[in-house]
Amino acid sequence: MVRPHTLILKQRGHIIGNNQHHAHPSEIGERRLWWAVSANILLTLAQVIGGLISNSLSLIADALHNFSDAASMLIALVAIRIGRKPPDQLKTFGYKRAETIAALINLTTLIIIGLYLCYEAIMRFIAPEEIEGWTIVIVAGFALIVDTFTALLTYSQSKRSMNIKAVFLHNVTDALASIGVIIAGTLILLYGWTWTDAAMTLLISGYVLRQGFKEIPKVIHLLMEGTPEHIDIDEVIAAMEIQYGVINVHHVHIWQLDERCNALEAHVVLDKDVNMDSLKFNLKQMLHDKFQIEHSTLEFENDQCG
Repeated sequence: MVRPHTLILKQRGHIIGNNQHHAHPSEIGERRLWWAVSANILLTLAQVIGGLISNSLSLIADALHNFSDAASMLIALVAIRIGRKPPDQLKTFGYKRAETIAALINLTTLIIIGLYLCYEAIMRFIAPEEIEGWTIVIVAGFALIVDTFTALLTYSQSKRSMNIKAVFLHNVTDALASIGVIIAGTLILLYGWTWTDAAMTLLISGYVLRQGFKEIPKVIHLLMEGTPEHIDIDEVIAAMEIQYGVINVHHVHIWQLDERCNALEAHVVLDKDVNMDSLKFNLKQMLHDKFQIEHSTLEFENDQCG
């Protein structure tokens, strides 16, 4: 006789086996991400050289931003490779959280860079320096082309993958930052407004800090095994307690194993006449279908135990 909960595991194993014939969106877009990393590293070098020649802080700020994007993509790619490793005796849940740790490293670096750029911009307001406008415009124009190219590399896959969509949005905002640097260089050429370079640096660093402080709480929440944002524990308990044969549900914990996999642990008090295997099957199926909880551990208690 095949137990209901065993049937679920077999069904899931069958689904996983079938999905192995279709590459994950992150895997499909991996080659394009490598191209994007290479393009951003070359662009960073060009912007740093151009920034040093023109004495433009905004160009160097944009270079650091592009470098952080290249580094974040590289770390993300390495984390994806690590995350594919199967569970073992040391990591029984697998290595998926490698991607989360990579995100924490990237966001922390982004915040540090943003704070440094703010400091440098303020110092430029206090002690202005001569800036070569033409170099800024030419290098920033080249950066705009590269940023647009890298955005196009990731556009198609961004529709099917949250991770690649984040990379795509980063490249789009990089393109917007390049437009800002071009505007600053043009104003310096036309009116000699060297302060616009420091002002644009503040805008770029402000955006970098905004992105960092907006995203890092989500990463920390996942690492702290917080309840997924889209799941209400009270709603889950209510949905479990309305199942036939369930008297009470308590000691409920819901967390995320990684960005895409939710897990639950709970104690379920049973009516003495209910079939435990059938109820377990129904509960696990409901949790999976209604709340996208992939991994559930249920401990059953008899009502007579008090």
